[in-house]
Amino acid sequence: NVTQRPRLLVKANGQKAKMDCVPVKGHSYVYWYRKKLDEELKFLVYFQNEEIIQKAEIINERFSAQCPQNSPCTLEIQSTESGDAALYYCASSKATVPNVSPS
Repeated sequence: NVTQRPRLLVKANGQKAKMDCVPVKGHSYVYWYRKKLDEELKFLVYFQNEEIIQKAEIINERFSAQCPQNSPCTLEIQSTESGDAALYYCASSKATVPNVSPS
């Protein structure tokens, strides 16, 4: 289970909002998703260790994400808008390495 903080975040329009995620120990993949009322779950960004592997267009506009080593991963909204109201989910997974047989 990942640890997400804060559990509830209320901001006025134009304020900065920052959410933290501590992945499960030993997991090197971290994902952020957003779920708005009456909409499907939307992918935002995913990391392998500290590197962004894939991201939605919204990342680098008002949204930014980081996953520094030995620190919580963060999702930040630079200047909030009413349309940002949603549930934000973080998830993590363990990297899997295929078995390589000796030649």
